[in-house]
Amino acid sequence: MSKLAWYAGRATAMSPREVVWRARRVVDTLTNRDGLREYADSRMLTNLGSDWTALLQDFRDGIGRPVLLDQERAGEVQSQHLAQVGRLLVEADRVLAGDRTYFGHRTVNVGRAVDWNHDPIADYHWPAVAGSRIDHRAGRRDPKWIWELNRLQHLPLLAQAWLYTDELRYSEAAFAHLDSWLDQNPIGCGIAWRGAFEVGVRAISVALGVQGLRNAPAMTTSRYRRIVRMLDASARHCWHARSRFSSANNHVVGELAGLVTVHLLFPELSAPAALYGRALDTLTEEADRLILPDGAGAEQSVAYQIFTAELLAVVVALLQLSGERVPVRLTEALNRGAAYLVSLVGTEDPDPRYGDDDDSFAVRLGAEHKRTVREHLGIVGAVTAHATAARYGHRTLTSAWLGNALCTSAGRPGVGGDDPTPSAYAPNGGLVVLRHGRRRLTMDVGPLGYPATAAHGHADALGITLSVEGRELVTDPGTASFYGDPAVRDMHRGTRTHATVCIDNVDQSLIGGPFYWRSRARTTVHSVDLDRGVVDAEHDGYCRLDDPVVHRRWLIAPAEDPVVIVVDLICGLSDHDVAVSWPLHPDLVSTPTRTGQRITRDGEPVLELCYAATTTIWPEQVRADGASNLGWWSDRLEARRPAWLVGARCRSGAPVAILSVLHVGDPGVTAAPRIVREGSALKVSWYQQDGQHGLTIDAGRRGAVSGVSLSPLMGLVGKR
Repeated sequence: MSKLAWYAGRATAMSPREVVWRARRVVDTLTNRDGLREYADSRMLTNLGSDWTALLQDFRDGIGRPVLLDQERAGEVQSQHLAQVGRLLVEADRVLAGDRTYFGHRTVNVGRAVDWNHDPIADYHWPAVAGSRIDHRAGRRDPKWIWELNRLQHLPLLAQAWLYTDELRYSEAAFAHLDSWLDQNPIGCGIAWRGAFEVGVRAISVALGVQGLRNAPAMTTSRYRRIVRMLDASARHCWHARSRFSSANNHVVGELAGLVTVHLLFPELSAPAALYGRALDTLTEEADRLILPDGAGAEQSVAYQIFTAELLAVVVALLQLSGERVPVRLTEALNRGAAYLVSLVGTEDPDPRYGDDDDSFAVRLGAEHKRTVREHLGIVGAVTAHATAARYGHRTLTSAWLGNALCTSAGRPGVGGDDPTPSAYAPNGGLVVLRHGRRRLTMDVGPLGYPATAAHGHADALGITLSVEGRELVTDPGTASFYGDPAVRDMHRGTRTHATVCIDNVDQSLIGGPFYWRSRARTTVHSVDLDRGVVDAEHDGYCRLDDPVVHRRWLIAPAEDPVVIVVDLICGLSDHDVAVSWPLHPDLVSTPTRTGQRITRDGEPVLELCYAATTTIWPEQVRADGASNLGWWSDRLEARRPAWLVGARCRSGAPVAILSVLHVGDPGVTAAPRIVREGSALKVSWYQQDGQHGLTIDAGRRGAVSGVSLSPLMGLVGKR
């Protein structure tokens, strides 16, 4: 897509107020009113007579501010978490040696004297010009790596290493990095200052890292003054250039969390103090928008929900430590989000995977390179003392520091629950979770994303995932790329790679750019019956075709049966190419059968898929296809692994109905699946070793599924 077309498309997602606001932003940048300049001390400090040596001493003593990283607390954390501290020290030594590993990229060595504007992955040097003049979208350059380097999230790691060991090499390296960063990135200049979001996230790490280093011998008055001046400009810029309107997703949370953190840790700064009240109010409002009433993330991404919540958790923790008022809505947002995530992972289910994931951290206090849901729950439990979050959460150094500082119990390991986690439905986020024993099914019946751009959502309406015994079978393909490869980016967030139906090889929603959807599929939920294990929903994403098409799907998963039934009804008037897909975890092997695929792991059968349709249908599978980008799985940004994408395809005049039979485990034989359409009724049958099974769907009624097995082993699926 051309740059002009992208701008034209984005403009259609903007309200008149947003257009005016963006125009003012341009004027502010041109007239140096965007916060990106240094203030004189007399204007920067609340007390005109302040002396920087006295200010540094107050900072060292923790006077008038919250203290998270300190010597005494480091000893407590280290005694409780020796193994994790050991891993952190190994990571700190890697940083000292110059090694950096970001996303799925190879490890590179940036040397001891870091060039903060050089990307060794692309071997590209970002220009030393005003950040506002840099077009990070231009060409095939990927700004994610250089942004990650410039978030300076290794500083809290080096600060902790010094606190744990008293070895000066850690603190001196941290200050050497800060000195060189400030030399190479004067305020407002360079890719590091391209966007207030990066500025806000970096401010959190620098502020907390410097706090941990406040008593180090290398902390001089001149260094303190220089660092604080940079943080003052950062906080001002986070407010003046904050994301609003159609751009107000997790970015505005990162920006305002950075501003609030700077104010709380450096209360002597006048501008952050003046902006603090409005920033906290806005942050509270955004928390309510981004974490929905049912606890799901509005961005339709588990990873971004965790990232957003941890930014909020940093703010809540610092507010508590400072004795400031904590808005109740912030705590409530964290707690309802945690309750929702518990409903997804339970005691042993794998992390759910949907929407974008870029491995972002609010702050790095441990050596882990990717946050898990249970680690996140441990952090929320430490901050809010939420019993369920603490019970299911896993401990990390992050939760240990927070738990010790706030005197909560979440520094202890989570013990999970004795009772099985029940099935659940989040109507706002639009995710259904059907459980039986150690089987978990999810079905996406929610919106594409949030807000006007749906930036981090994927075109996976009515998509399904399946895990058994804590391991994924049918999965989400992951994100794979943001800027690195546009074709990979589009395929991994497109419809064909997800466990849903793709019509005529086009996406349900229309891509407008790397983080923008021009049009969105809208889902209608007809029925969710958790007790019977029946979901009935449809979407209108293909109504934009020349021959409008509606895709309706029934998921039928009775708790007492190993078979999962999925019926797709495609309603239209003309011929269409219809493909139903089941993306598999890369540990699985697919072998074609006469009616579908048999799936094994380490030679043992774990799943069998069989298909039938009201027309001729043929199974198909693909793995690691470089031309189409089908058959890949990604768990890290800019990395992917070969994985089977299996399914079936037909071409027929609509309406057409497709049956997918998923038998978990070793079915012995699953044969002769059949589906026929009689008026509004869809009659389904298949054979297993114990005999014939069947059910009937009345498409004229919501959730109307009834069935009687011809074998006494199956029993009733349900009656209406």
